Amino acid sequence: MNTKNLSLKKLLLENGNNFVVAVGLLFIISMLLIPPVGLILDIAMILNFLLALSILLIILFSDRALDFSAFPSVLLVSTVFGLAINVSSTRLILEGKENFDSRVVAMFADFVIKGGSSDISNSQSLVIGFIIFLIIVAVQFFVITKGATRVAEVAARFTLDAMPGKQMSIDQEFSSGLISEEDARRKKKELQKEVDFYGAMDGASKFVSGNVKVGIFITAVNIIGGIVIGMLIHGERFGGAASNYLGLAIGDGLVSQFPALLISTATGLIVTRSISDETFGQDIKKQFTMNAIVYYVIAVFTFVFMFIPGAPWYILAPLTVLSGYLGYKISNTKATEKKRSEEKKAASSVVKEPEELSPVVPLDPISVELGYGLIPLVDKDQGAELLDRITRVRRESALELGLVVPRIRIIDNMRLDPTAYSIKINGIDVGSGLIKTGYYLAINSGIVSEEVTGEETVDPAFGLPARWVLEDQRDEADRKGYTVVDGPSIIVTHLSEIIKKHAFEMVGRQDVMSILDTLKQDAPAVVDEVKKHLSLGEIQKVLQLLLKENISIRNIVPILETIADYATVTKDVEFLVEKVRQRLKRQICKQYADDKMLNVLTIDPELERLILDSEIETTSGRTCGLPPRILSKFINKLTNMVYTVSQQGFPAIILTSEGTRRLVRSITEREIPGLIIISVPEIDPSVRVNRLGEIKLEEEVLNV
Repeated sequence: MNTKNLSLKKLLLENGNNFVVAVGLLFIISMLLIPPVGLILDIAMILNFLLALSILLIILFSDRALDFSAFPSVLLVSTVFGLAINVSSTRLILEGKENFDSRVVAMFADFVIKGGSSDISNSQSLVIGFIIFLIIVAVQFFVITKGATRVAEVAARFTLDAMPGKQMSIDQEFSSGLISEEDARRKKKELQKEVDFYGAMDGASKFVSGNVKVGIFITAVNIIGGIVIGMLIHGERFGGAASNYLGLAIGDGLVSQFPALLISTATGLIVTRSISDETFGQDIKKQFTMNAIVYYVIAVFTFVFMFIPGAPWYILAPLTVLSGYLGYKISNTKATEKKRSEEKKAASSVVKEPEELSPVVPLDPISVELGYGLIPLVDKDQGAELLDRITRVRRESALELGLVVPRIRIIDNMRLDPTAYSIKINGIDVGSGLIKTGYYLAINSGIVSEEVTGEETVDPAFGLPARWVLEDQRDEADRKGYTVVDGPSIIVTHLSEIIKKHAFEMVGRQDVMSILDTLKQDAPAVVDEVKKHLSLGEIQKVLQLLLKENISIRNIVPILETIADYATVTKDVEFLVEKVRQRLKRQICKQYADDKMLNVLTIDPELERLILDSEIETTSGRTCGLPPRILSKFINKLTNMVYTVSQQGFPAIILTSEGTRRLVRSITEREIPGLIIISVPEIDPSVRVNRLGEIKLEEEVLNV
C-alpha cells in the first residue's frame, strides 16, 4: 500500500503541471455541457479577466516575443474558455431575470450602462450601453484584430523567407571561427523556434477574430432569444421583454468582450514587437527620449496655442511647463552621457599594465592563415566564396571520413608573404602555398599533350608540376590537358587533403565520448558492451589507426561491434584494427577497386616469411626487425615497383598475408607514406584480384 502511495505521489510530482492543465480543460468542456451555477460562473468570469490581464502583462514585460513561445496555445485555451463562459451565461440569461444569479454580469451591466448615476432612465441606459458595446466590438474587430491578423501573416511570411539567409549567416560565422559549434547549434535552434512561433501565430490570430464574431453572434442570440422567450413563453410585452433581457445581454457582452479586447491587444503587441530585444516599457523610454528638440517644439506649440481665445489655458500651461522640463532633462542626460563616453574613451587610451593571461591558452584545432593580399578571397562584398567552400569541406569530410572536423578558423597573418597561405593544426604549420592573384593554376596531371606558356610552379596539394596562367589562357590550357583551378580552389583542395592526411590527429578522447553518447541513442547495447571492455583511450587509438590509413570510421556500429567481439580475447590495439579492417572489407575494396577489379603488387612468400620471423616487440608496438641490408634492398625494390605501377596509371596497392600486413606497414610508413597495404582477408569475394607484379629479392640477399 505504501509502495502504491509513493508511486502515485511520484507520478503527480512528475506530471503536476500537465495534471492541472488537464483538469482545467475538463472544467472548460463541462461548462459547455452542464447547466451553470451563478457562483461558479462568476468565478470563471473573474478568472477569465485575470487570465487576459496576465497574458497582456507577460507580453509587456517580455524582452522578446519568443520568451512567451506558448502564447499561440494559451490563446486557443483562453478563447475556448471565454466561449464556454458565454455559452453558460447564455443559459442563465435565457432562463429569465428572476432566475439570473450572476452578480458579476449584473454589477458590470449596471455600472457600465448607468455610469454610476441613478438619474438616467432605464431605456436611455439600455441604448447607451448597447452603443458602448457596439463601439467596443467595432474597435476590437475592425482595428485591433484585423491589424494583428495582418501583421501575423506578414511576419510569418517574411520570417520563413529570411530563414535560409539567416542559416547561411550562422554557418559563415561558424566557419570563420566567430562562434563555436555549440553556439551555432543554439542559434539554429532559436531560428527554427522563431519560424515555428510566427507560423503558429499566423493561425492563432484567427482565433481572436473568430472569438469577436462569435461574441457578437452570442449577444444577438441573447437579445433576440430573450425577447422571443419573454413574449411567447412568459407572455410579456415587447417593452418588458426587452427591458428584462437586453440589459443582461449587454452586460454579458461587455463582460466577455473586455477580456477578449485585452487578448486582442496582447496579440497585436506580440507580433508587432518581433524586432525588439527589450521590454515594451524599455523601448518606450529609450525611443521617446532620443531627442530633446521634440519636447521643446511641443512646449512652443502649447504655449502659442494657449493665447487663442477660448483655449483651455489651465490645461495648456501645465503641459507647456512639463514639455519644456522634459526637453531640458533629456538634454542634460545626453550631455552627461556624452561626457562620460569621452572620459571613458580617454581613459582607455592610457597605456595599462598587461593583463594576466590565462594559464591555458588553447590553440585552434585547425586554422587557415592568409597573407593580407589574399584577404579579398574571404570578402563576401566582393563575391568571395572561400568561407562557403570551407564550410562544404567540413561537411564533405564528415561524410567521407565519418569524422566531424573541428571548426576551421580563418585569420589574417601580417607576417606571411602577402600572397601566401598557411594551414595549421594545433598551431603547427602542416601545409602552405602561394596564390598568384589574377592568375590560374594549370596542373599537369600526366596527360598534357603540349605545354602552355606560364610561370613554372608546383601544385601545393599533390606536388604535381604546374604553371601560373592568365585568365585568357584558361581555355588553351584546358585543351592541352591541364587541370585549371582558381585561387580559392587551390586552398580548399589543399585543406581537404590536409584534413584527410591528418584526420587521425583530430580524434581526441572528448570526440570519442561525443560519438559514443550520440550512438547510444540508437545502439545502446553496442556502446555499453564496448565501454565495458575498453577504455576511451583504447577506442581512440583504434579509430586513429583506421583514419591514419585513410579508412572512414563513418560505419561506426560494425567497428564497435568488432572491437567488442575481440576485446574479450585481447586488448592489443593493432590486432583489433586488423579485425576491424577485415570486417570493413567491402568498404575497403570499394574504395580502391576499379570496376570490381583490384590491381595489386604482391610480396614473395619467402620474403614474407622472413619479414614475419623478424617481428620484434617495442615500446611503441610490434615492428619489423629485418637486417639493415635486407631492409634497404626491400625498400629500394618496393619503391621502384610502386613507381612503375604509378606510371601505368594504377594506384600502388600491396597485398600481403594477414600476419605481415602491419609489419610491412611499419616498414613503409616513413619511406613511402600513403602506400596502400591490404591483407588477403580484406578482399571481398565479389572483387577480382589482378596481380601487376611481385616484390622479390635475390636469393643471395635473403640468405645473408
